[in-house]
Amino acid sequence: MTIAIAPKKLYLFHLSTAAIPLPGGQNLEMSSGCYLVETTDNKRILIDSGMAPDVPPSLAPPSNEKNVLEHLAALDVRPQDIDILICTHFDVDHAGYHNAFTNAEFIVQREHYTLARNGHPRFAAARPHWDHPALRYRLVDGDTEFLPGITLLETSGHAPGHQSVLVRLPHAGPVLLAIDAAVMQRTFTVDRKAWPTDDNEQQLRASTRKLLDLVEREQIKLVVFHHDGHQWKSLKKSPEYYE
Repeated sequence: MTIAIAPKKLYLFHLSTAAIPLPGGQNLEMSSGCYLVETTDNKRILIDSGMAPDVPPSLAPPSNEKNVLEHLAALDVRPQDIDILICTHFDVDHAGYHNAFTNAEFIVQREHYTLARNGHPRFAAARPHWDHPALRYRLVDGDTEFLPGITLLETSGHAPGHQSVLVRLPHAGPVLLAIDAAVMQRTFTVDRKAWPTDDNEQQLRASTRKLLDLVEREQIKLVVFHHDGHQWKSLKKSPEYYE
């Protein structure tokens, strides 16, 4: 009997937490993470790799937890055991350990890869990590059913060629990893405003509408907002997993 290839487990790796001061004396609690999918044919798919280890302390979150390598080690997974690394975009807090996974095939939107390789300064800080000569890239164009149960969603706005990821699990159902298309749950609205780190407000709103429509159409019960420190407190974090 042939077993259909599909996602089996989804691990959320909580990498860091930082309190960002806001006017009026309040703090915005921001987290960061990356994600591991295990499939029924025992493939391991990493989604992003977290903050670069060589980022100056002034730019790194003040409260770091485990990095991606430590999270993997806790699951008895070595860097060479990662088969695929889905790159949502090359910001320094998402692509910082890419060069540790030289056995993996890297998947990125063609628009994003071309822009970064042509020297866009935004992605220069992490370039030694995502542009390492040992890395092998496969470029995709737009929304792509990458594997049965894993859909890549082109969601430009935060950055050109940014992609979010939809993972369909056997029991939890579809889980949307919005990544930086919607960094906080409170920004997941059709009339949202761009943040200073966003590239294009019009594209950002279009991508938000696209994801909101997807959530309604697919009846998605869990959307992970990548930098939402408040939401991360309520999520299952590795070594727990969604299945």
